[in-house]
Amino acid sequence: MLSPVTDADGAPFWEYAARGELRVQGCAGCGELRFPPRPCCPHCQSFESEWRLVSGGGRVWSYVVPHPPLLPEYAELAPYNVVVVELDEAPRIRLVGNLVAGPGQALNSFSTNSLRIGARVRAVFDEGIPRWVLERS
Repeated sequence: MLSPVTDADGAPFWEYAARGELRVQGCAGCGELRFPPRPCCPHCQSFESEWRLVSGGGRVWSYVVPHPPLLPEYAELAPYNVVVVELDEAPRIRLVGNLVAGPGQALNSFSTNSLRIGARVRAVFDEGIPRWVLERS
């Protein structure tokens, strides 16, 4: 499994994810949530920020099944999906990840034939990496 490359602005995201928490950066000035993390609020230009816990719920906004896999490390897992998830709390925030059959399951554990735009999902964590599972009603 590849490890995330962190920078000073994004490091807290990965620290929280390692604890099983999905948090996004929010402006302490105007309250707007933002992702990816950055030092200045694009709405009010404040440099004050905080990390806010979000529910981890969202919907599949888009997806792709890369053929052939983009990275050699993933060749044996093909076919697998890459989803873009729109968060419930902030529809302008979209996170990229993989939809899996359940917590701790492999990237190719969810049938690519079952992918649907608009599907309700929730975040789960696998060794500090956010992944997504279908939300059961």
